This record gives sequence, structure tokens and C-alpha cells, in this order.
Amino acid sequence: MTQEYARALTELSRRLGRQVGVMLNRRGETELVILGDNRHIVIPDLESRIGASSRLVGLRLLHTHLKDEPLSREDLTDLALLRLDMVAALTVDEAGLPGPMHLAHLVPENPRGDYWLVLDPSRPSELDLDFSSFIQALEGELARRQALRKVDSRDRAILVSVTDDSSFDSEGSLTELKELARTSGVEVFDSVVQRRDRVDPRFVLGRGKLSQLEMKALQMGANLLIFDRELSPGQARSIADMTEMKVIDRTQLILDIFAQRAHSRDGKIQVELAQLKYMLPRLAEKNTAMSRLTGGIGGRGPGETKLEVNRRHVRDRINRLEKQLAGIRRGRIQRRSLRKREGLPVISIIGYTNAGKSTLLNALTGSDVLAENRLFATLDPKSSRLRFPRDRSAVITDTVGFIRDLPKELMAAFRATLEELDEADLLVQVIDVSNPAFEEQMAAVESILADLDLARKPMIRVFNKIDLFQDRDALEHIRRRHDGLLISARDPGTFAPLLERLERWIDGGSNL
Repeated sequence: MTQEYARALTELSRRLGRQVGVMLNRRGETELVILGDNRHIVIPDLESRIGASSRLVGLRLLHTHLKDEPLSREDLTDLALLRLDMVAALTVDEAGLPGPMHLAHLVPENPRGDYWLVLDPSRPSELDLDFSSFIQALEGELARRQALRKVDSRDRAILVSVTDDSSFDSEGSLTELKELARTSGVEVFDSVVQRRDRVDPRFVLGRGKLSQLEMKALQMGANLLIFDRELSPGQARSIADMTEMKVIDRTQLILDIFAQRAHSRDGKIQVELAQLKYMLPRLAEKNTAMSRLTGGIGGRGPGETKLEVNRRHVRDRINRLEKQLAGIRRGRIQRRSLRKREGLPVISIIGYTNAGKSTLLNALTGSDVLAENRLFATLDPKSSRLRFPRDRSAVITDTVGFIRDLPKELMAAFRATLEELDEADLLVQVIDVSNPAFEEQMAAVESILADLDLARKPMIRVFNKIDLFQDRDALEHIRRRHDGLLISARDPGTFAPLLERLERWIDGGSNL
């Protein structure tokens, strides 16, 4: 910027008594002139100028300050959120002449968590900056930092936990949320925990904190916010509109996993029903939050083509799906009646998701049920015959895994599946004893059983993955305290106590 250009700006600003701003492109041409008041300027919408592939917008803001004031927080926030090449505040003295100029630019992701660098003030005549070389080097460094992540996923998330409960284990809950995200194919870049006296009714974590989160996401290249709580339709819309990012909650993440995992006709119907019931109140109006949710995570599965249709059509579709589920329920009842006539006892394997239920079923029966180290690998119940050494048999069933705060939409949609548990004569709860939160997971499973009115069922607790647990004395203490059994589902040599207890139960009915 020449001294003449600076003087023209400051004289005009002093004469009008207002801040004057100009947007310059990388060729040095003036693209916008902005007239503000005596305190600030308002930058017009630049969305059409922001290319999806460009790290920075390609514009720098130069504006006047009528007093000898540095860059304001508003200036710096505009720099970050609009991805400007640079922002500069040119001070105006009483005679309308240029004073010191304050400059700032964005910086790559760094350990200190800085988003920008404010340069020492200098007069326009003292500036010695090759802007073209500087901005090329800055964009190159920003691109290199992001390339170091080597991310293939289209969804790159920051996890957000906000609570007003001092006893809530935010870290443990975020660990589980991260595993849910991994299962859904999302790359997690960072996580944020905030404890508040009261959750903000509109933005959950407050407008200021949300702005910081948006700047962090821009700096890291994240494009998705996942909240570790269920968001109301208004909250999701407000957060998406403010951040210009895709926003989903824990419930929608779980629904997305189920949508990816549903393969049978029964499973697809149940997942679509759950998706539509979740999305129905969010279809009140067409908005940017809704449009961001319809691609990628949160918009997959059998219900994805129906999320933008009007509420009446969604209700009609829900009614049709519920009738189909009623038919599925009748078919399950008939199959259970046939099993009863055979006189075989029914054992259902239950437990928290990823506790090792399918692995145990495969090992006990020689089945080949899909068993992965991922949450919700099994959605549809699988039944096999379990034969004991003394010519005894039982039907053993693997069920969908439980999780804390199971979305009510899933509970309702999967009731036909969970009714399998109602016909079980015995429940075998598989517990991942290697998980530090195994007792909380046990409590979550047993709370869901109570909600399903199944707490009265006889149950054996089986502590799995003992091969990952080093302290044998602690294992024995856990076994005695909970009257359970210790196994490794990958080692059939540990099954003898379990098989003995199951066979004793078959012989003696309720005797466990």
C-alpha cells in the first residue's frame, strides 16, 4: 500500500467521521468498499467468494480506526471465520493523516492453540512486505500441516461434550463417542469438554465458545461437529447456521452406524423407521442445517432419500413401516412358538456393544456370525444350537448390543428384535472387563433390561477379555463381587466353568 493510498483513506474517514474499509484481492485491486460507523464496519456476505478448495479467501481487509486503537477482537474473529488473507487497521490522527497500522494474519495449527499472529504496528511508509511471496508461503504451510493428517475420510470431526452435571464422566463418554465415530468412518481431529452451570438453551456451549470452536475447526480442516448429547431441532439449526458446519448429535451418529450395518429386511425397516422418527421434528422448515445433514454421515441408509420430503409423506411412510414391523413381530412369535414346541431352552447373549458377544457365540457353537472390534457389529439376532457334553442342547441367541442412553427412536424401532429377549429362559450378560468403565456399562445394560421389563429374568454375568487384563487378583475380586465367571471368548479353554453352569441350569431349571 502506498502512502498516497493510505492518506486518501484516512482523510476520507476523518471527513465522514466513519470507519472506511476496502477489500483487496491478490492482484492489489479494490473489490469492495465498505462504509461503517465510527466504531466498526460490517463485512458483507463473502460465501460466493469462498472456494471450497482454497484454504484462504484471497482477499485482505484494510480499514481505518478513528482512534489510535489496535485490532479489535471483532477484527480478529472476522480474519479467522472469513479466512481472510490478512486484516489491517490503519489509525487516523486528528488531522486525518495516517498513523500506525496494525496487522494480523492466520497461522497454521500449533501447540499453543493460537489462531492468528498480530504483527508489531508500523506506519504505511515503513512497510516492507512482499505480500505475494508471503501469502504463497503461508498457504503452503497451512496446506502442509493439514496434509500431515493423511485423512481419507470425507467427514473430519471435532467432538463436543457439554454438561452441567459435575459427576458426569465426560472423558469416558467422549472415549465412547470417539469409538462410535470410528465405527461410522469419521476421522476425529480433536475433542472439547465444557462444564457449565447451565447448558446454553440455543447454542449449548455459548456463542463465544462456539466461535472459538469454529475457528479451531477451520484451522484444522474439520468439517463436522459431533455433540455428545441429543440436540433439539432448534439447537442443531442455530449451531449449524452460526458455524456453517455440519452438526450432528450422539443419537444421529448411532442411527448412522445402524444404517450402515443393517443388511436384513427386518433391520433395514427398523433403521429407516428410527431415522424418520428422529428427523420428523427436524423437517419443520427447509433450512441450512437440514441441507447439511443430508449428505454423508447422518444422511445414509434406507431412509436417506426421504429426509427432505414433507411431513405428511414422512408420517405416511412411518405408518407403513410400523405395519410392516407388526408383520415381522407376528413372524417372530410364530418362530418362537415352534422352538417352544421342540422343548429347547433359549439362552440369549446380551451385553454392551463390542463386549464380545458374537465372538462368544461363534466359539460356543461353531457359527460364523460377523464379529468385529467395532461397535454394533451385530444388528439382527442370530440363533444357533448349543450342544453340551452330556447330550443336552439349547438354542443360544446373539442380540444387538446395548449402549448407555440408547436413543428412544431405536428402542421403539427395535422392539420387535428386543422382544426376542422376552422369550429367553436365561440371559448371559457378556462384560468387557478390560474396559475401565465396565461397571458403568453393566449398569447401563441392566437399566435397559429394567426398561424392557426383563430384570426378572435369570442371568449369568460373564466377564470377557481376561486376556487383556493383567491383574489376576483384581479379576478374582471382580468375579466374587459380582458372582460372575471369567472367560476369554478367543480361548475356548476358559469356557469350562460357563458350560458347567449352563448345563447345571438346564438340569435344575432356576438353579444357577
